[in-house]
Amino acid sequence: MTCIPRQIIAALLISCVWGGGLVLSPNTWSAVSGADIYKEVLEGTAIYDDPVLDAYIKELGAEIIAVSEMAGEKFTFTLLDSPDLNAFATRDNYIYVNRGLLNYVSNEAQLVSVLAHEIGHITRDHVTGQEGKATGAQMLSAIAAVLSGSNEVYEASMAYANSIIRGHGRRNELEADEAGAEYMAKLGYAPTEMLSMLSIMKDYETLQKNRAKSKGASKQTYHGIFSSHPRNDSRLRTVVSKANAVKSKSTRDNGASRYRALTDGLVWGENFLAKEQKAERFSNMRLRVRFDFPKDWVRNANPSPFMASGMPADKTAVLTMQPIARTSQSPEEYLYNHLKVSQLSDGKAIAPARLKGFSGILPGGENRSDSRIAVIYYKLNAYLFSGEIIQQNATAETDLVSDKDVAAGKGSSEKPKTFAERDQQFVAAINTFRPISSREIAGQKPKTVRYVKATSATTFAKLGPALKLNSVDVQDLRIINGHYPSGEPKAGDWIKIFKQ
Repeated sequence: MTCIPRQIIAALLISCVWGGGLVLSPNTWSAVSGADIYKEVLEGTAIYDDPVLDAYIKELGAEIIAVSEMAGEKFTFTLLDSPDLNAFATRDNYIYVNRGLLNYVSNEAQLVSVLAHEIGHITRDHVTGQEGKATGAQMLSAIAAVLSGSNEVYEASMAYANSIIRGHGRRNELEADEAGAEYMAKLGYAPTEMLSMLSIMKDYETLQKNRAKSKGASKQTYHGIFSSHPRNDSRLRTVVSKANAVKSKSTRDNGASRYRALTDGLVWGENFLAKEQKAERFSNMRLRVRFDFPKDWVRNANPSPFMASGMPADKTAVLTMQPIARTSQSPEEYLYNHLKVSQLSDGKAIAPARLKGFSGILPGGENRSDSRIAVIYYKLNAYLFSGEIIQQNATAETDLVSDKDVAAGKGSSEKPKTFAERDQQFVAAINTFRPISSREIAGQKPKTVRYVKATSATTFAKLGPALKLNSVDVQDLRIINGHYPSGEPKAGDWIKIFKQ
């Protein structure tokens, strides 16, 4: 599989919610597949670890596809562990949903409207068609910001995005809305739930702009395609209402109770991990960093507490990590100029936990396999990783593994893994590298969203002090409950609150 080079990433235009598909310039399409993009996305953002929610999204997605023009074709749905309110589609039928988006959704029908819209971008060929050139530039900004660590890059990219969206982007959005509303109607959901979801998106956009303005900054948002509120947008209401022509005879409710049960306890905001003790985890409190070796690998004893190395049970590979003083050079320059590493193949920038890094494959020689090399900058250190296959003789003791040894976990009777197979493990382990936060050290857990019933005395102004929330948190509560800027819940309504 070919990874996306940094220069190609710089050309990416990927959509956000209601934003179409990933679009590359015609010159780069032939070199990049949906699987390439999938790999790139997962190197920057982990998958959210909730098999039940993951299965739920896949189930809803399959139902939508079954009533679409692409029934029977394979789609890949991925739930990302990102707090951002976002979903997007890329070529080869890949659809991504951020965990953060689920915090803002109030019922199953609204989630279906998001998935149906993204599927609509694919069925209407916005992902690969030339008309897609103007859609969804916000993900470009996110990737550019990750690679550069610069908010200025993000804002500049967003300004460019907004300048091109006024053309084909608006038309593509309406086409995807129309397709999505049609799929919803065929499944028995009320297409007007799409307007409800878009209204939440618009309120979120307004809130973000107001917050930026209060700080003397401008906030570029992709959702600016709606000059008015979605409920008042005549073109949007027209395309949504057209779906009634294909409305199913059997109707469904909005699925609020099911959605509530599946998302009660969903992480809100940053998903920093509670303090965990994993056998495969290396952590150092003085350096305040950690990373995970592949599961079931054994950590080796090292002469220095700052070094780490580990092996699989059959001892056919090794991954090491060593901190070295960094320089002012970029990670790529550091490898080539400071450490004098030979030219790497498949070299590219990496960004575990949004840190700056560079990785590639160092070609082996006659008696040495290829090796995975990576360097990641954190504070004053450059963390150097090296992963390689250990060449072993067919008669070596470590190769003669009995069934008893396998049962005891001392080895494996499986066929030895190739470098490409081991390299997947090396890359996955390197991408778990993280700074250890103060909250993680204290063993705290991230905030979660919980559901409670409002009483006649419930107001958001009262919930703030009761839940120890600041004014920003209270505004967020209003948004996720659909009561921004000044609405209040009614007695008996289910509402979302934050809990630590």
